[in-house]
Amino acid sequence: MFDTFGNKVRIKRTAETIEKGLAQKEGEVYGQTTPSMMDFEVIGNLKEDFAINVHFEDLNESFWFTEDLIESLDNGQGVEITLDGIDKKWTKGENGEWIEEAISPIRTEKKSERSQSEKYDWWKFWKK
Repeated sequence: MFDTFGNKVRIKRTAETIEKGLAQKEGEVYGQTTPSMMDFEVIGNLKEDFAINVHFEDLNESFWFTEDLIESLDNGQGVEITLDGIDKKWTKGENGEWIEEAISPIRTEKKSERSQSEKYDWWKFWKK
């Protein structure tokens, strides 16, 4: 999945995609899966156990499609991924490769910089 995540795609025009209002819409690949292991709607005629998730920013919604309904536009160059709690980001490069780089942590205050009155028991982290 990681090699296709972030690719820009267009949904092909078929009776089903027209009916759902998704024909010719452009979106971004968010993942892929084997539909037989999940319980969700897949748009298209499943010929193999494989579906692609496409997110449409203007709808703020994702849909699952069969591979034959997906038209590739580009490899998503410039797409960035960050994960909460991880001081790194990944940017999709020119050839579709992911470039990892360190980023500054959001919270830069050091434990030793807290005043005496701000000290707390570490196991009560949810109260801070």
